[in-house]
Amino acid sequence: MVRPIMKDVFFLNQKSEPAYKTDKQTAQDLLDTLKAHEKECVGMAANMIGVKKNIIAVNMGFLNIAMFNPKIVKKSGPYDTEEGCLSLTGVRPCTRYQEIEIEYQDMDFKKQRQKYSGWIAQIIQHECDHLEGIII
Repeated sequence: MVRPIMKDVFFLNQKSEPAYKTDKQTAQDLLDTLKAHEKECVGMAANMIGVKKNIIAVNMGFLNIAMFNPKIVKKSGPYDTEEGCLSLTGVRPCTRYQEIEIEYQDMDFKKQRQKYSGWIAQIIQHECDHLEGIII
């Protein structure tokens, strides 16, 4: 189900809670909402649809995937950039890393560990910040 986009900064500034198998519907709603906004958005965190759970959805260029309880475990190659957010107006400066390694659970709750670089790494970092209550 496509959900409305949360714009309440007080809510977005709160840390999210661990996600469980019972949160699969939230992940599906997140994927549906990302698909509905694909022209202006490449990633979303669950708090962007009003749910404080550690779930993100990321456009991988050819498909959207959901990640439960993502944690960035390695990062290298810092650079300065600017980003926008569907929940906010305008763009803001931030520091990102060219390469990251992330651990998460997939839709079947199988543990995954992947390396990403460039644009996809930047999207993942932005969404992981959302889970920590960090707004660019």
